[in-house]
Amino acid sequence: MYRLTNAIQHYAWGSPTAIPTLLGTEATGEPVAEAWFGAHSSAPSHCVQEDGTPGASMPEVIAADPARVLGEDVEARFGATLPYLLKVIAAETPLSLQVHPHVARAREGFAEEEAAGVPLDAPHRNFRDRNHKPELVYALTRFEAVCGFRAPRRAAELLEGLDAPLAKDLRAMLAEQPSAAGIEAVFTRLLRPETRPSPEEVGEVAVACAARLEAGSVSPRADRTVVRLQEAYPGDPGVVTSLLLNPVTLQPGDALFVPAGGVHAYLKGLGVEIMASSDNVLRAGLTPKHVDVDELLRNVDYVAAPPIRIAPEKFHGATRAYYAPVDDFELSVTRVDDGHEHPLPGRGPRVLLCLEGRMTVSSRNDGALTLTRGQAAFVPASDGALRVRGGGTLVQADVP
Repeated sequence: MYRLTNAIQHYAWGSPTAIPTLLGTEATGEPVAEAWFGAHSSAPSHCVQEDGTPGASMPEVIAADPARVLGEDVEARFGATLPYLLKVIAAETPLSLQVHPHVARAREGFAEEEAAGVPLDAPHRNFRDRNHKPELVYALTRFEAVCGFRAPRRAAELLEGLDAPLAKDLRAMLAEQPSAAGIEAVFTRLLRPETRPSPEEVGEVAVACAARLEAGSVSPRADRTVVRLQEAYPGDPGVVTSLLLNPVTLQPGDALFVPAGGVHAYLKGLGVEIMASSDNVLRAGLTPKHVDVDELLRNVDYVAAPPIRIAPEKFHGATRAYYAPVDDFELSVTRVDDGHEHPLPGRGPRVLLCLEGRMTVSSRNDGALTLTRGQAAFVPASDGALRVRGGGTLVQADVP
């Protein structure tokens, strides 16, 4: 077992206090959006040496002996790489309207940008690796998002009665095509440069939603989301696209899965995220970062579907495991009372993160390691089965 460092991302939408408080580090006033625990080349973790300083990076540890570190099964399926990335995410303000690509398009897009000589760290680069990025978020606080398309008739109902020309235009489009094709037509109309509404037209829809909210809205959550997004990104067409998307509110302990191709935007909250090891994000709005509408539209799944909430399976009375419908990762959360000991499910290469308390993790093959709040560890596949004792809460990422 190795202690791990994390890599901090200071994106503008992050909270200055939430992640420092969770990890037990000092807040500097700068926004802290994400803490990464993994082997992605953009920001890999490092193994901590005995003197407390960072040592070898996770990719270096894996490359030295992939069969031992990953296990032969994981290496055969994914190559000499950790197939997942674990994060803590803290959204103080809404994130971008975004989609993650499917793996085939990720490979094509990466090859195209490599051939074009676009640097990996270029702000306008879309594909920073060859992988897809399905993801699961586990809420640590109340966590709000919009995710996936509503049924077309429901989206039309939300637009009905809004005293704004743009809303009436979009509703007419959905009335004419109450199908996935109608949703695609409206979504495209809002985002493409040649048809996107002006900031004034977006503002009129936001004003109409605010008026409906004050009068007693039949959909207060949808109207509040429009008002919130207009305050954060005034005039951005993404403000209006939120009326096409499902609202999601997670309470602590709830989990949401976002597949590749799923349009979404996280609005506010603190959570643990696990995803395929990728940093491919295609954005269409609600952000000062690079936007590529054509590439995003190329990757969108327009089929209406409710948000995918993952119900946990319980083990040994202490662990809740969240199994997403992908091969890259699974997540479990173990809560242990003082003095008790429990086995941990899972196998292969594992990343552990202590969310609270003090917990000692032991394996039959490689001794024991004590973790306190905010500390993380990497467990090679060769360490075998794990047990945990102490008191607190431990998150584990592993491979199915």
